[in-house]
Amino acid sequence: MPEELDTTAVPPHIMAAMRERMKMAQRMGKIKHKIVVMSGKGGVGKSTVSSNLACVLASGGKVGLVDADVTGPDIAMIMGVEDAEVVSKEVGPETLMEPVTGPNGVKVISMAHLIDRDTAVVWRGPLKIKALKQMLSDVDWGELDYMVIDLPPGTSDEPLSIAQEIPDADGAVVVTTPQEVSLLDVRKSISFAKAVNLPILGVIENMSGLVCPHCGKEIDVFKVGGGEAAAKELGLPFLGRIPLDPRIVVGGDAGKPFVLEHPDSPAAKAFLGIVSALRAQLKEPKPRPSGPLVK
Repeated sequence: MPEELDTTAVPPHIMAAMRERMKMAQRMGKIKHKIVVMSGKGGVGKSTVSSNLACVLASGGKVGLVDADVTGPDIAMIMGVEDAEVVSKEVGPETLMEPVTGPNGVKVISMAHLIDRDTAVVWRGPLKIKALKQMLSDVDWGELDYMVIDLPPGTSDEPLSIAQEIPDADGAVVVTTPQEVSLLDVRKSISFAKAVNLPILGVIENMSGLVCPHCGKEIDVFKVGGGEAAAKELGLPFLGRIPLDPRIVVGGDAGKPFVLEHPDSPAAKAFLGIVSALRAQLKEPKPRPSGPLVK
């Protein structure tokens, strides 16, 4: 029989890291599908897309929504749970946080629940990563069909941490607006995903045209088609376009996700189409290729 590992010979910090990894794997192992929503730049409506996608997905299963933007959390406000209190409870030998429940039964956790609304999070990378890990492994998510992780813009600490901590993530959804300046950053996001072996589930073109509420004609406020062209150029699935609708902003400010308030609108139908395209991809899990470790 093989000899048992002598844990006394393992440095304490190594043992602590091993325990953290095991706890993360145990928590994430109860979640069937993990979807990362990312963008190369801010202002493309990524949090709005994440919230509405989570609400649509919740119509067909249990869903969790993680606001991984530690310094600029918006998900709690968009989901109408900004004032909800996160409580701790004993689960076996562990003390875990209980996520708050938002619209359509979506379970939500955000830094907005853990700090005062007007307090700036003035943290360097290691502290932000520690907080993000806690939102994943120290929360009692239970068994979920989907987890949507809303990343901050860019390709630095938080996206890298998610890629390393959740190696079995189904993949990333990249959100862009149609104009070329946004598409420049989309290419960086895709390059990042390839570098960390994170599959790309597809590209979403947000703020794609505006249907005039008076005449019904479509106005190309930020152009149309740039996201689709970029997806085609890079050989990626194009998941769909979401048109501008003033009611999306109103719903976000009021904490009432748009797809639940206006299900028959063109934008809500676009979200339904995007979720349908995602579900079709997630039916057959894609193996994650092995690659070099990212330092």
